[in-house]
Amino acid sequence: MSKPRIPYTRPSITELEQRYAADAVANGWGERCYGYIGRFERAFADHLGVRHAVATSSCTGALHMGLAALGIGPGDEVILADTNWIASAAPIVHLGATPVFVDILPDSWCIDPRAAERAVTPRTKAILAVHLYGNLCDMDALLALGERRGVPVVEDAAEAVGSVHHGRRAGSIGRFGAFSFHGTKTITTGEGGMFVTNDDDLHERVLTLSNHGRARGQVRQFWPDMVGFKYKMSNVQAAIGCAQVERIGELVARKRAILAAYRERLADLPAIAMNPEPAGTVNGAWMPTAVFDASAGVTREALQHAFAQENVDARVFFHPLSGLPMFAPRQGNRNAWDIPGRAINLPTYHDMTESELDRVSGVLRAALHAGARA
Repeated sequence: MSKPRIPYTRPSITELEQRYAADAVANGWGERCYGYIGRFERAFADHLGVRHAVATSSCTGALHMGLAALGIGPGDEVILADTNWIASAAPIVHLGATPVFVDILPDSWCIDPRAAERAVTPRTKAILAVHLYGNLCDMDALLALGERRGVPVVEDAAEAVGSVHHGRRAGSIGRFGAFSFHGTKTITTGEGGMFVTNDDDLHERVLTLSNHGRARGQVRQFWPDMVGFKYKMSNVQAAIGCAQVERIGELVARKRAILAAYRERLADLPAIAMNPEPAGTVNGAWMPTAVFDASAGVTREALQHAFAQENVDARVFFHPLSGLPMFAPRQGNRNAWDIPGRAINLPTYHDMTESELDRVSGVLRAALHAGARA
């Protein structure tokens, strides 16, 4: 008999989420059809310490509207790290602009500010800082770069709920931030996202874009002022989100405890690096990740095979976006092309047991031993 399956993630849903969702289904219609949405937006904005939040159907939608509200379009360029999921690049392409992929730092796996500066041209209209797996971009360096070159820095914080950069929460630092509440994320609404900003004008433009181009306060019914989008969240989803935000401290603490447990179990293995937490920061620990030293002889394929043999669902590290068929290769982005071949994302979920943590850590130890023998 095979060992019980260990999934790579699953949400934490309690009676509170079920109760709020049931209330939204039973009563959240007519005059109350936006009740939980407004409540979710206010609660999330308060958590981040920002003035404005707009609930969306996805983080991708939040990014799309935010970039559109900045006026980004054909002929423009947006700089971002080559190591990301395609959802960070897709809105740039949808707007007719060009994503410019630059290399990552070897320790945080996030955008290299020096590489970003080299990539700035007169066509650069934004720098997209994506906080990867809970790890934080070097926001001080990026904001300084943006100020020097007159380019807004925006944040994709889809994976960074709970991460804090020198007292400021991820997503609240740049011109705007975008979050994901996909079923794999630290807090979830099943599908969903959030646009956040302290910029009043940008907030108004996104509100208009999010409602088919109908401006707030428009006196003529069904009168759009522009062609907008339909990236709105449902009231039922927002009800679940309200419950999750009430539990956000507990949910983030558990993520951090799991990352700490992996670190403790692997502390004697210098050939394995995990999510960093530089001084003055807090890593929200969305996805614990193990990166093997190149000298260890451990490959992505060997790791996938080892975890499959143990019935553990581990994810591969993101492939470089410039390695995908729809983009031109940029193999000069050395770290972005090298690290994925010797890295793996580890399972993490709220009710993960000590024995499950032991099993996952044991696979890493065995892979390292096998690599040393090869």
